[in-house]
Amino acid sequence: MLSGSTVKGRLEGGQLYTPAYVSRITAMVRGAARGITVPTNLPSVWNSLQQQLQEMHGASGVSVEGSFFQSIFNGLLKEGSVLGSIRAGGQWTPAVFAHAQKESVDAFFSQNSYIGYDVLQKLAIPQPKQYLEARYPDGIALDAVFVHPSVVDMLDTAVGDAIDNGHWIDSLSVLPSYITGPDATRILSICPSLQKAIKSSKAVVFGESCVFSNVFIKGIFDRLEKDMDSFGIGHTVGQGRPVNMNLGSEHKTGSGQYSDTKDLGDNDASSTGVSSDRGSKKKRGKGTGSAKGGSLEKDDDNEESIPVKGKKAHRKNKDAGSSGDVKHGGKKASEKMKESTNVFPDELIEQKVLAVAPELEELGGSDDSNVPLKLLSSHLRPMLVDSWMKKRNTMLSGNAERRRRLLDNLQKQIDEAVLDMQLYEKALDVFEDDPATSGILHKHLLKSMGTPIVDKVLLTLDKDRKLKNGMEVEDSEDEHIQLSTADRTSLVKDLPGALSLKAQALIEALEGKRFNSFMDALRDILEESGLTFKKLDKRLERTMLHSYRKDLTAQVSSENDPVSFLPKVVALLFLQAYNKALQAPGRAVGAIIALLKDKLPASTYKVLADYHSTTVKLLALQAAATDDEEDCASDRMREKKEDLEERLMPELKSLVLGTTKE
Repeated sequence: MLSGSTVKGRLEGGQLYTPAYVSRITAMVRGAARGITVPTNLPSVWNSLQQQLQEMHGASGVSVEGSFFQSIFNGLLKEGSVLGSIRAGGQWTPAVFAHAQKESVDAFFSQNSYIGYDVLQKLAIPQPKQYLEARYPDGIALDAVFVHPSVVDMLDTAVGDAIDNGHWIDSLSVLPSYITGPDATRILSICPSLQKAIKSSKAVVFGESCVFSNVFIKGIFDRLEKDMDSFGIGHTVGQGRPVNMNLGSEHKTGSGQYSDTKDLGDNDASSTGVSSDRGSKKKRGKGTGSAKGGSLEKDDDNEESIPVKGKKAHRKNKDAGSSGDVKHGGKKASEKMKESTNVFPDELIEQKVLAVAPELEELGGSDDSNVPLKLLSSHLRPMLVDSWMKKRNTMLSGNAERRRRLLDNLQKQIDEAVLDMQLYEKALDVFEDDPATSGILHKHLLKSMGTPIVDKVLLTLDKDRKLKNGMEVEDSEDEHIQLSTADRTSLVKDLPGALSLKAQALIEALEGKRFNSFMDALRDILEESGLTFKKLDKRLERTMLHSYRKDLTAQVSSENDPVSFLPKVVALLFLQAYNKALQAPGRAVGAIIALLKDKLPASTYKVLADYHSTTVKLLALQAAATDDEEDCASDRMREKKEDLEERLMPELKSLVLGTTKE
């Protein structure tokens, strides 16, 4: 418009716009801006307005630049005609949308005490974690969600109650379902009750979410310790190293997040801290998993702990320990660790733990080594091993005296038996020219004298092995126990290396045909066992023969049984003839009498031969006898017995004893 020399209008981008036109465009921009309720890119809005103007004025219409729309919009924003915020690049967020965002976030957070970052992303809020931290300074930003402090308070109350009452608790059973394992670990780490319990050595955390009071752990340990004999522990031969017979495998243990672990209760100190870095989310319990039966008898003893700062410190301590082992016997330390695993494998401990605390079964069911039940088992293992070793060492110290008495008693019995066997062995030389009789006498000595001493030696060495290895052994008398070949072989297999070989050779010699070979094998095993094989010298032999002669003479003089009399009188006559002690079975008596023919007076030999012949006939009649009263065999037996008792026995006694006295 022209008014004199003044032109009223607005110059923009090289074009002059009249106030009316500007007013109309301003109304369009205001209406468009107020109609926007979601974040919008303004250049796209200006393009839409340009198209509307072209449609209204056609090709002859004025072309309005986007900068003109933007200039008008900036003016409206400045004067407050439109409300909202604009970012670089023309991204417009109307105030109504920002208010709706705020109201939505506030409503969700106040109702649920948490909000997920994905919810904010759906509301077009960039950098949701920073937004929430700025809006709620007291809130806690986790990996997946942002939670209200009341969630921590709720968990802290439950954890504190579980610890104070000697229970265990899975925090996932208390926390809302949207909080996963890693976030549960984060919340646990800031619970005041847990921090206090860790510092005072009252609790330990296994996996990502499970808190165990040390009272509960000690209760399980005490019950497992009492039941330790059922673990099926054996011992390797020689070194006495314990080996579990039920299971055997290597196991991994979780690393400590908050503090290192140590033994508790009777083993000096408790383990307090968090084990495991990450693990799969565990099955949810009902309420505070422990409150239903996870409590064991409470112990007021507090244990010590040595805290470390995270994994870095844990690694540093581990490296320092390993370097020390290199200097002071690292090989021995590694053997001890391997021994620990062999004695109490995690799988076995898991079974025993579930037997005394079946409610912990919900914590298993995974091959992950960071499952809480596995970590608890790994935590208990060194405690059990230490207790077992203490018990074993105590038993070993007590067993030392028992071993000494056991071996002293064996040595005394061996001394007597070995001298007797050497004495009777000398009589075998007389029969070298009679292989048949010699074989009978060798086998008789092996059976009558060798078998008892072999059984005694094997049983004693087996007891000694068990006592040496700290095993329970009953103080039972086994003097009259006769072993089978299978029993002997079984005992031999349990003996250590060289001793086992010597024992096997002894068994083979016992089942052989030569008594002298047996004596050599017996000498070898006694020397291997540290026992003495006492040799029979001439002086001792004379003393023993004198005593033997005296005892045998008394037996012959007092014997009234005609059958039992024969071998005794033959042994006495053999002693008189050869000055050697003889032990022979009944079937060898005939051959011995024949050998004595040239050594005895004719009258004595005749009576002895008649006595032997009559005795053989009597025994044959007794073997063939029946219960028939009309059988004439009974009369014949009576006649033979009377002949022996009334005629031959007195005559033979007179001849033999008279010769002895002379």
